[in-house]
Amino acid sequence: MRAFTHDDRGTSRREWDDLLETAALPLLDLSPYRRLVVVGAHPDDESLGAGGLLVTGAALGLVTALVVATDGEGSHPGSPTHDPAALARRRRAELGDALAAVGQGGATVITLGLPDGRVGDHADEVVASIVDVVGDGRDCLVVAPYRGDGHPDHEAMGSAAAAAAHRTGATLAEYPIWLWHAGGEHDLPLRSTVRLPLTARTRAGKQAAIACHTSQIRPLSDQPGDAVMLPEAVLEHFAGTDELFVLTPAGQTRDDRLDRLHRDDDDPWGAESRWYEQRKRSLLLAALPRPRFTRALEVGCSTAVLTEALQERAARVVAIDSSPAALDLARRRLGDHADLREVDVPWRWPEGSFDLVVVSEVGYFLSPVALEGLVGRVADSLTPDGVVVLCHWRHPVKGWPLDGEDVHRAFASAGIPERAATYRDRDIEIVVHTAPEQWPDPHR
Repeated sequence: MRAFTHDDRGTSRREWDDLLETAALPLLDLSPYRRLVVVGAHPDDESLGAGGLLVTGAALGLVTALVVATDGEGSHPGSPTHDPAALARRRRAELGDALAAVGQGGATVITLGLPDGRVGDHADEVVASIVDVVGDGRDCLVVAPYRGDGHPDHEAMGSAAAAAAHRTGATLAEYPIWLWHAGGEHDLPLRSTVRLPLTARTRAGKQAAIACHTSQIRPLSDQPGDAVMLPEAVLEHFAGTDELFVLTPAGQTRDDRLDRLHRDDDDPWGAESRWYEQRKRSLLLAALPRPRFTRALEVGCSTAVLTEALQERAARVVAIDSSPAALDLARRRLGDHADLREVDVPWRWPEGSFDLVVVSEVGYFLSPVALEGLVGRVADSLTPDGVVVLCHWRHPVKGWPLDGEDVHRAFASAGIPERAATYRDRDIEIVVHTAPEQWPDPHR
């Protein structure tokens, strides 16, 4: 997309209408969802991009929450009448009025107060905030600015929402804003775009919400620096009979946070340098009920420090991770002979069966639905004499919806052998699952 300003001529609504008229876009189906989490970079994003959806959600009784990254205090940097603090207060008040206009006056609103124009500098904080609101996302539609919108704050919020949707298992719907003004037909992925038809009542509610953002649709004053930010040529894009969203189904969003962690640091968890890691590894190995195994699987091998130790206890070890950077580090440690595989669990899974499966410090980096799938995969591939060993940090895991207790509870399910042993201290819990007859006889 080309560089733009709000007062450029831009792409007209007629041009977009001509393109979309022949696109035959499918409808957005809201029936699978009980909750909406609408994400915006600034107050007014929600009204422009998803005002009709908010009206529809209120009519359907969907539980709604709003996460807004900034107060929009940077919209008029040269204003002689409003300093940033005054503009922030005004825009927060406009947001409250706009939500009331779409019937969402009772919605939960989380305002993060991040610097306007610098949302991308706070990506981890934004992702964690969205994750906290969504939790288990199986019944949730996360609605956010489009990642290709052309505005850096919008794209940062869209990327954060995509990561949060991946971690929670939610569906992601992205709404364009500035793309309508500055983009063209090649900037909108029509194959994944859906439309929400707006009734006359819904359109009226959306327009009423947009009208509440007076700091943006009208000049702050007649002085230089107080000009209107959303002129009529821009606003007309949001007066149509449909709202459009780029839809990414649950399980198809991506999150590269752990891969970036391994790209930035050869030993991101301190597996070789920290006593906590060394001690944890020794405790896990000591908890194995047999001295030798035939074929072991390590889920989430990271840099393969534990993998290397497991090779001393099993004839063959298959180590999997979803991070290419982590696997590069693992190969550097173990060499090309090691069986290291890039696998995004539970959607893919190594073939064959295993008499040992180790899930250490990785279960809470899955969405709730992915964790459920992982348990099923392990149960299906475990040999009758198989052992499952779980090892996880006992404290909250910021930025993900699960913790170690959630993971260990999920494995206490049908298909997994019963819990045979537990070790727990202040920081870690290790759980061993195996059939009772497989526990070692102390007299042999």
